[in-house]
Amino acid sequence: MSEHFGTLSDGTPVHRWTLERAGTRVRVLSYGGIVQSVEVPDRDGRTADVVLGFADLDGYLTHPEPFLGALIGRYANRIAQARFPLDGLTYALEPNNAPNSLHGGPRGFDKRVWEVEPVEHGLRLSRVARHGEEGFPGRLEVSATYSLDASGALRFAYEAVTDAPTVVNLTNHSYFNLGGPGSGDAGGHELRLAAARYTPVDADLIPTGELAEVAGTRFDFRTARKTGSGYDHNFVLDKGVTAAPQEAAELHDPASGRVLTVSTTEPGIQVYTADHLGEPFTPCQGIALETQHFPDSPNRPEFPTTVLRPGEVYRSETVYGFGVR
Repeated sequence: MSEHFGTLSDGTPVHRWTLERAGTRVRVLSYGGIVQSVEVPDRDGRTADVVLGFADLDGYLTHPEPFLGALIGRYANRIAQARFPLDGLTYALEPNNAPNSLHGGPRGFDKRVWEVEPVEHGLRLSRVARHGEEGFPGRLEVSATYSLDASGALRFAYEAVTDAPTVVNLTNHSYFNLGGPGSGDAGGHELRLAAARYTPVDADLIPTGELAEVAGTRFDFRTARKTGSGYDHNFVLDKGVTAAPQEAAELHDPASGRVLTVSTTEPGIQVYTADHLGEPFTPCQGIALETQHFPDSPNRPEFPTTVLRPGEVYRSETVYGFGVR
């Protein structure tokens, strides 16, 4: 079902949709494709919201930078110097993380109103990004289907086609705190990653190009341990790109017993411990686990490609499963 959630300054209405199945309740906004809330039970059956969100539209409009729960595109993460080469041409993007482009630019997919239609156990969000939007080439027809499966897992299935060569990298930017509201920061959550390598970055958080081993470093989460703070890094998943989602990560809150599993077709996962999260939240109050291709891939031909050409279909799928122990 849907309800009116607010109105943008240009008069565009924003709606909120509620999905519920197998003990999971999810609320989604047409603005930014935002996942406003995800309610699941703890080991004692007590339900709480396990993602960070604002209670009203004004919160998202006045605090856009955390990208809370948003659908990120046309390119998730950073592109160095806000430019990239493709087929002999160099495309200049709108920088919004000087000097780089971050999460699609100043008016990325997270700041657009999406068309929403109900599908079985879910919603299909769609929009057309014009050629030149935020500097990206190609008219991109994109859809994102959010659905709940029989176990209550939240599934994101993305598709896109283009009329000209372009780059695409989509993700969801939810911040998880499995303890729920009032439980403090998420640094005590235990994280396990199926990743033996990560991409080191420079001072601007741009990958150096190295795929470094995590062994013997603070980036080794192959065995579950507390996340702590100080992470905004892409981890190279052992499985690589896959046709169907495979498990890549597990997050566990010992206090509530809640467990989050992340399965994806993507080759990477950005772990962000939200050290710079500001009011009305506090640093490290949530953890973002953004499934994606690697940052700055358009400038790194050695990384898995993010190029989409006419006649091809971009597909990506990620599943967030919920349980307790």
